[in-house]
Amino acid sequence: MSSQHYPVHGAGLGLRRAMLSSLADQTAQPVDFWEVAPENWINVGGRYGKTFRELTEKFPFICHGLSLSIGGPAPLDEAFLQRLKRFLREHRIRSYSEHLSYCSDDGHLYDLLPIPFTGEAVRYVTDRIRRVQDILEQRIAIENVSYYAAPGKAMEEIDFLTAVLQEADCDLLLDVNNIYVNSINHRYDAETFLQQLPAARIRYVHVAGHYREAEDLIVDTHGADVIDPVWQLLEKTYQHFGVIPTLLERDFNLPPLAELLQEVEIIHALQSKWQDQTGEHAQHG
Repeated sequence: MSSQHYPVHGAGLGLRRAMLSSLADQTAQPVDFWEVAPENWINVGGRYGKTFRELTEKFPFICHGLSLSIGGPAPLDEAFLQRLKRFLREHRIRSYSEHLSYCSDDGHLYDLLPIPFTGEAVRYVTDRIRRVQDILEQRIAIENVSYYAAPGKAMEEIDFLTAVLQEADCDLLLDVNNIYVNSINHRYDAETFLQQLPAARIRYVHVAGHYREAEDLIVDTHGADVIDPVWQLLEKTYQHFGVIPTLLERDFNLPPLAELLQEVEIIHALQSKWQDQTGEHAQHG
């Protein structure tokens, strides 16, 4: 598959407002693309709005949503989707993704809650994804999420995920750390799960750190450095699917930007290694 399948290329970083003062000379830094949560930037004006506009005019941006609640019981917030549509077009955002979870009913919660792995949930979620794509007039990507319980489980996680992707005809944001976290918490083989994913639907990859609560319990926090087993799983991703655009997530406990860029450079190094071995940006195994 050609690299034209991907909306961006190389290694990216999630943009946080705390970073803005450090980005005056971003041309010298190894970030190929940036990701933001649109909810944090829609209708933002003043100094932050001006700086954000300057960045989106200069660099490729993608958006990863927080509040769509694609699996939630409440109706989709179509007014929000119209605002989102204008935002995506105004800033020429290359791709929009959301979590395969829910976070609201009568109000918004502060956690991403698991959707039951059932055939009924597949049909419910795919109808909502198709509606979102119709409103936005573009395909969206859905992220495989970390979860800590599987209420009402009637099918395996991999089967639920692939059924949603197929029936909704949407794309996949592949979170490598979430696969690792779930493989520890739910005792399955991460590489086996990885290899069952539909290569043609992968748009880009997330990699992040987490918190180890116990030997058999990991919490997906995005608040620490990426650990070696997750880097190794990212390598397995490139080995199996070819080199895919990959973004480093860090949501809190933010170190200086220079330290985050060291992890971005690790992504670049792994991408270079596997480009040399495959000779392609996305040669499938």
